[in-house]
Amino acid sequence: MKNRLRILFLASEVSPFAKTGGLADVTSSLPKALYDMGHDIRIIMPKYGVISERKYILREVIRLKKIPVRMGNKEHVTCAKSAFIPDSKVQVYFLDYPPYFARPDLYVDSKTGADYPDNAERFMLLCRAVLATTKLLHWQPQVIHCNDWQTAMIPWLLKHEYAQDPFFASTSTLLSVHNLAYQGSFDKSVLPKIGIRPEQTNEDLEIYGRVNFLKSGLVTADVITTVSPTYAEEIQMDMELSAGLLDILRARKNDIYGILNGIDHSVWNPEKDEFISAYNIDDMNGKLENKKALAAKARLPFDETTPIIGMVSRMVDQKGFDLVADVIDKIISLKVQLVLLGTGDEKYHKFFKKAAKTYADNIAVFLTFDEALAHLIEAGSDMFLMPSRFEPCGLNQMYSLRYGTVPIVRKTGGLADTITDFVQEPDKGNGFVFEEYNSSSMLTAIHHAVTAYQDQKNWSKIQRRGMKIDFSWTQSAENYVKVYQKLESKKRK
Repeated sequence: MKNRLRILFLASEVSPFAKTGGLADVTSSLPKALYDMGHDIRIIMPKYGVISERKYILREVIRLKKIPVRMGNKEHVTCAKSAFIPDSKVQVYFLDYPPYFARPDLYVDSKTGADYPDNAERFMLLCRAVLATTKLLHWQPQVIHCNDWQTAMIPWLLKHEYAQDPFFASTSTLLSVHNLAYQGSFDKSVLPKIGIRPEQTNEDLEIYGRVNFLKSGLVTADVITTVSPTYAEEIQMDMELSAGLLDILRARKNDIYGILNGIDHSVWNPEKDEFISAYNIDDMNGKLENKKALAAKARLPFDETTPIIGMVSRMVDQKGFDLVADVIDKIISLKVQLVLLGTGDEKYHKFFKKAAKTYADNIAVFLTFDEALAHLIEAGSDMFLMPSRFEPCGLNQMYSLRYGTVPIVRKTGGLADTITDFVQEPDKGNGFVFEEYNSSSMLTAIHHAVTAYQDQKNWSKIQRRGMKIDFSWTQSAENYVKVYQKLESKKRK
C-alpha cells in the first residue's frame, strides 16, 4: 500500500479486554478501521488482572520477556504478551507488571471508591515501558497515538528524555482527548517516584502547583485531537468545559482537530446483534419484540402505546442526572416508562432505587454494567435520553439512531454534531434537542418526543431517517489519517 503508515496506538483500556466506558470502544474500533485501510497499526495497553490470558489467547513474545524500566531509584522488570483484537488482525501488546496492574479494577479501587494512590507511578511506568518495548521490537513508529492522561506523558518523555535518541527521530505524537475532566493530577511529591529529577521540572509538567499528566501531553504533543468538532470549539471558549486548561488549549488552537467518533457496525447492528431479536429498516417488527422483551426484563407492564425511554450511562452530574432527578415526577406524568442501566454516584443510586419503588410500573433501574442489557435497551426503547451537561462525543446517541431509537439530547459536544431537532427542522430532524441546561428545558424536549410518538406514521419517518445515517468508523479513520499525514510531511521538511 502506498503511504502505508506505522502507527503505535496507546490506551489504558481497549474493548473487549478491559472497559470502563466509551473510550474502550473507540480504542478498539479505530485501530481496526485503520488496519482495514492498510496501515501497520499496533496497540499497547496494560495487562490488568481482569484480562483472561486463556480466553484471549495471550502468547509470550521472546524479545519482550524482560523489559527493564528505570523509574527513580528503582528498576522495574516488566514483560509483554501478545494477542489480537477478536475477529481482527490488529495486534495488541499487553504490558505485564503485576505489582501495578494485577488488580480487579483499572483506576478506582472499588473497595474504597477512590483512585488508586499509586496511579501516577502505574501509568508513568506504562509510558516508560511503551518506549522501551518499541525499541526492543525494532519497530519504529511514524506516529504514536496517545489517548487521555494515562498515556499523555509519552510526548513529554520524547521531548525531554529521548530528544537525542535517533530511534524516535522521525516519530510524531498525537494526543486524543476523550474527556478533559480527567487529567491525571497529582501532588508534586510523586516526581521522584515517577523518575523525574528536580532539574527536569518545568512549565510543561505542572499547573496550579500540581503535576498534571494531561497538561504535559497537551503542551508537548505535536497535535491534539478531540472526539467531536463541537467539543473542540467548546473547550477553547468555555471556562468550565476547559477544566482549568483554557489558556493552554487556546495557545495550541492551530494544532487542535475535532474528529467525530464512529461506531463499530460489527458490534452495533440491529440486523446481526446477538443480544436481541433482529430487525432492519425495511422490517421493524423485531423492534416491537425487543420492546416486549425489555419490559419483561425490567418487570414493567407492557403497553405498545406507552413509550419506553432508555438510559445507559454513568450516573453522575455530567450526564444530567441532576436534571432527571429534579423532575422525575413530571417525566412519569407524561405516561412513559424509564429503564436505566449504569452505576455512579451513591446519591443517584439511592434516589433512583427509591423512585423505582414509588413508580413500580414506570421505572426500572439496573445498578450494574451489563453488555447484553445495554443492547436490549438500545433495541427495545422507543427513545433514548442523554441530557448531558457536556459530552465530548457520546456514542449512545449514534447507537440509538442505528437501532431506530429516537434520541433526546442536550445541544453540546458530539450530541450537537449528530442530532438535529425534529421540532425545529421537521424535514431533517432525527431526534429532540434542548439547549439550556435546566430540567424545564429537558422536560419540554421529552414532552415534544412523547407528543410526536402518538403519530406513529410520522414517528416511523424519524426512526428511519436516523437508521439511514452512516456513523461507521471509515470516515473518522480517514480524517485521522489526514492528520497523521500532515505530521509526516512536517517531519520530512
